[in-house]
Amino acid sequence: MENPEAYQSAKKRVEAKMGFYTHFSVYVAVILFLAVINFMTSAGTIWFHWPMFGWGIAVAIHAAFVFVFPGRFTVTEKMIEKEMGKSRAHL
Repeated sequence: MENPEAYQSAKKRVEAKMGFYTHFSVYVAVILFLAVINFMTSAGTIWFHWPMFGWGIAVAIHAAFVFVFPGRFTVTEKMIEKEMGKSRAHL
């Protein structure tokens, strides 16, 4: 491998995208399931749009962190760098 840092960075971006795609797929499946339950049990009262809206906000925020602001708000990365700095200081 030519540049291990570039590889690790690309790997993290791919993992973030895969995490979003998984989140989005589960969201769609569950919302469809809830819609079916809603229409089969109480078609006169539509309630499945409430979880769709609430969870949809979370999916939109997840998408923003992955595609619009990639790597900007990664608390985990900052914590790892902090710990690495501590371990270097003790060596």
